[in-house]
Amino acid sequence: MRDLTKYEGVIPAFYACYDEQGEISPERVQKLTQYFIDKGVKGVYVNGSSGECIYQSIEDRKIVLENVMEVAKDKLTVIAHVACNSVKDSMILAKHAEDLGVDSIAAIPPIYFHLPEYSIAEYWNSISAAAPNTDFIIYNIPQLAGVALTPSLYAEMLKNPNVIGVKNSSVSVQDIQTFAVLGGEEHIVFNGPDEQFLGGRVMGARAGIGGTYGVMPELFLQLNRLIETKKLTVAKELQNTINEIITLMVSGHGNMYSVVKEILRINEGFSIGDARSPLASINDDDRETVQKAAELIQATKQKFCH
Repeated sequence: MRDLTKYEGVIPAFYACYDEQGEISPERVQKLTQYFIDKGVKGVYVNGSSGECIYQSIEDRKIVLENVMEVAKDKLTVIAHVACNSVKDSMILAKHAEDLGVDSIAAIPPIYFHLPEYSIAEYWNSISAAAPNTDFIIYNIPQLAGVALTPSLYAEMLKNPNVIGVKNSSVSVQDIQTFAVLGGEEHIVFNGPDEQFLGGRVMGARAGIGGTYGVMPELFLQLNRLIETKKLTVAKELQNTINEIITLMVSGHGNMYSVVKEILRINEGFSIGDARSPLASINDDDRETVQKAAELIQATKQKFCH
């Protein structure tokens, strides 16, 4: 039976790290990687949505992953998102990730054209074939990709022995239950929406990958512990407070990842740059809300993490 324990737990989605000119900063990538090691999370999910991959070149994404692996190898589980709209580019990134020794690669479906399921399966299997010795995770995020993972498509992908599961970011926790039942114990479902970490775990997700974990890893680690020890009343209270924080983070002019980076600067004392255009930077009107979110994170840590 396949051992999936290295994937079980809290896996923050890694943020894009830029210098003052907006280019990838290897030093800041390494610093953020060490930050996650020090916080005690299970692993990192690199070059996904939170890593702003859609606005980066292949070379950008290679530099990010190389510098993550420089620090994280044998210390964190590393999942590398390698999807591009071009199958050829995706395969280049998949091979690069395998050569670096990542634990798994992952991919969204191709976006823009609405493709039939057999074309999506061929796309994913081609990427997987470029990294034949590496686990493969399907990334289901229909609200952004424009196409949803169906039970029939997942069943088809389960024929690929490298497929270990799905990162499910659809808003229905029933999807998590469906994929957990289809995959069985030898496959894993990762909860995607941070606002439903509790619901997703209860419905069959054995881990979580999320874009807000990075600014409050202690809160998600504690939430995971509360779920595992079946303290669900307290877990619900903590999830509700996390959702209040996330609501603040997405309520301003600036894109959430610009907000995330400002909170890291306020609470953790280091900079990883701004989000890359066309993602909007925070403006002066956002600063009070960002400060409130940063303070609520600190207060929630004081209340729940003791």
